[in-house]
Amino acid sequence: MLCCVRTHPLQRFRSPLSPGSRAGLGAALVLLGFISAVEAADGSAAHYLGLMAAAPVLAAVFATWRVVLGAGAAATCAAVAFAFSEPGVSLDTAASVAAIVVVTVLATVVAGVRQRQTEQIAELSKLASVAQQAVLRPLGPQVGTLAVAARYISSTATAEIGGDLYEAIDTPYGVRMIIGDVRGKGLDAVRLASIVLGSYRHVAHERADLRAVVSDLDRAVARSVGDEDFVTAAVVEERGGTLTIVNCGHPPPLLLRRGCVIPLEPPAPAPPLGFMPVVQPRVERLEPGDRLLLFTDGLGEARRDGEFFPTADRAWRLLGHGTVADGLASLETALVEWVYGRLDDDIALVLMEYAGPRSDATAAVPSWEVGATEG
Repeated sequence: MLCCVRTHPLQRFRSPLSPGSRAGLGAALVLLGFISAVEAADGSAAHYLGLMAAAPVLAAVFATWRVVLGAGAAATCAAVAFAFSEPGVSLDTAASVAAIVVVTVLATVVAGVRQRQTEQIAELSKLASVAQQAVLRPLGPQVGTLAVAARYISSTATAEIGGDLYEAIDTPYGVRMIIGDVRGKGLDAVRLASIVLGSYRHVAHERADLRAVVSDLDRAVARSVGDEDFVTAAVVEERGGTLTIVNCGHPPPLLLRRGCVIPLEPPAPAPPLGFMPVVQPRVERLEPGDRLLLFTDGLGEARRDGEFFPTADRAWRLLGHGTVADGLASLETALVEWVYGRLDDDIALVLMEYAGPRSDATAAVPSWEVGATEG
């Protein structure tokens, strides 16, 4: 019992060194050992003690201030030991020891400032990631009658924040999905993405006509951005096996059917949200087993040695197997290998699969035609 009580404080205060601190401490000790060996081989007079000041400086590049202070203390102790080994302590030797102490203090201060800045950056990145996760809530595995999976691929390893957005909602008018890309990056892009998604989550349930949904989103963007800001977006609806797409300057979705990949280009181009787009819907009749890939332009711009990733050529082989989540995982793996792990832009991916109509399915009439049929 007493043994258990004693181990708890030790576990709480145990703080293993980070890889950077281990590297800095190891380099400092190796350098200190080398200089000490040279000094010992040189004879009784101390000639190289000043070089020991490099040990805390080297440690300060990677390690925490505590490790730097320890490296400096070790260098000071070694220098003092060599100084007292002389028949008499010379002025140069005393100056060298004093220089090591001064450099240790300065290196410790620098390491402390760097450590504080690193911790602040890590905290900001963590907060940004949390903010984005609050904006982009998880999708799937089932939304209405559709199997749905989503994936966000960050262009940097240190941050997962950008302006790419997606959502899928089961509404009275069928399953509705949006994918979009905000111009720019950082917190401003996340703020605008949250505005678009917040507005979409409301109007998707209220507007029967997808063109009215686009108009509402356009007004929300126009109220929140400057003259040069915009959001490309594609809004998709599946209703009773009928697929309707309206596109506002966004890369066209890819329809995967029986081994073929069909880009669903809009009937006429339209500008992004924020520039008053006038959209024309594209309507497709879905077949059981059809899959639809929605993506942002980071996928189309991914390249290596000037050659773009062949999305259309490889889409069926990568996305046509297993579950929709399996397909997106295969696509991400192939994409990262293609660019050697270096992406120029964030990428949002949404893959859905149509299994077939439900027994109680409504008539296969696109919701943007509902008003006309009722009239």
